Amino acid sequence: MTKSTASPVEENVNWNFSVNVLDNMFYALAISLVSQETIMPLLVSKLTDSTIAVGLIPAIFSLCFLLPQLFVANHAERLPRKLPFVLLGSGLLQRLPYPLIGLALLLFALDAPGLALMLFFVGIATAAFGGGIVTPAWFSMIGKVIPTRRRGIFFGLADGGGLLLGVVGAYFVGRVLDAVDYPGGFALLFLVCGFIHAMSWFSLSLTREPPSGVTKEAAPLRQYFRQLPAILRGHANYRRFLVGYALLRLSMMAVSFFIVFANISYELSGADIGLLNAIFIGTQAVMRLLFGWLGDRWGHKRNLVISAGAMALAALFALSSVSLAGLIPAFICLACAISADMVSHFNIVLEFADPAEQPTYIGLTNTLMAPFTFAGPILAGWIASAFTMHLLFALALAFGVGGGALLWRWVQEPRRKFESAGASR
Repeated sequence: MTKSTASPVEENVNWNFSVNVLDNMFYALAISLVSQETIMPLLVSKLTDSTIAVGLIPAIFSLCFLLPQLFVANHAERLPRKLPFVLLGSGLLQRLPYPLIGLALLLFALDAPGLALMLFFVGIATAAFGGGIVTPAWFSMIGKVIPTRRRGIFFGLADGGGLLLGVVGAYFVGRVLDAVDYPGGFALLFLVCGFIHAMSWFSLSLTREPPSGVTKEAAPLRQYFRQLPAILRGHANYRRFLVGYALLRLSMMAVSFFIVFANISYELSGADIGLLNAIFIGTQAVMRLLFGWLGDRWGHKRNLVISAGAMALAALFALSSVSLAGLIPAFICLACAISADMVSHFNIVLEFADPAEQPTYIGLTNTLMAPFTFAGPILAGWIASAFTMHLLFALALAFGVGGGALLWRWVQEPRRKFESAGASR
């Protein structure tokens, strides 16, 4: 009898692939019920007339999600096993706030809408902060237990499968918002979201993560931050990626305003909202599978170029629409842009870095992107209020074209360089 020579990662790769696909599918289904692009903007527009408040949704979420990552990346790099840290942060901070938002809506939305709005923003800020502190460790864990050759299809299947379930959820959303009086409908969506999040967390807890063979010694925080400029100085291709990706993020400043524009222009019913949500989620489900497969085959840079182009097209369709049906192509393109970005923007960062430094690269990337993802939606809200949404969509179109062009012409596919180095070794 011969003993297996497979590594612990290879022995458990199918198990870890399966349980983490379930985690991501349940998580995507839960989030689809309270979509940041459709449901949350409508909720905020009922709590206040301020368009800037609508822009604050992605701004606050992105700021609280991105900024903490660099501060915890140093801690994540020295953890032999990332899973216990991930389970604690994602359970208490990332998932629990959603049902609490539902309770706040039931208690305060009618009698104290200002308080309900404040508690809503506190809730999504806490959820984003929880996601931010676990993201470097979680992605590093995924990079350990899912081989590079399967990461693209992993994210495509995990998110796409969840969003396919979300198409059914979108029908549920429309029925709930039509059948249950405000604010009960929105509250119910957040409560169901919390229940499905618990299923997601349980699936995540089943991951079989072996201890890392190589970990970095934790440096004092001041020394750790002093090392970061050297990463930027010594990695020109990574610097170029950051510039192009920053423009792509700016093009997405208009994302939350597509549904608001549709509602203002065409007075959406619950059924209309459910239809647009179903189209938006269903397109993402299919496209995440496709972009996952494409990312595995040709690398993730091209996916991000497609994301920028799709965002520009979404803005163009919104500018030229004259009916609700005319906005459907805009939501399809918007879904394509978000899908390609979600599949590839973290995956490409993993390929810029050595395994031991991946948490730092993830945290550094997200922290550097924070000003763009935070200021962009607030700027979008101000532009929509002070000028017109047509100007907002025109700027999104310009940033999308510029970001796509820079990524395509200026950035070398990091996997190609990695594979060339591996062949020479």
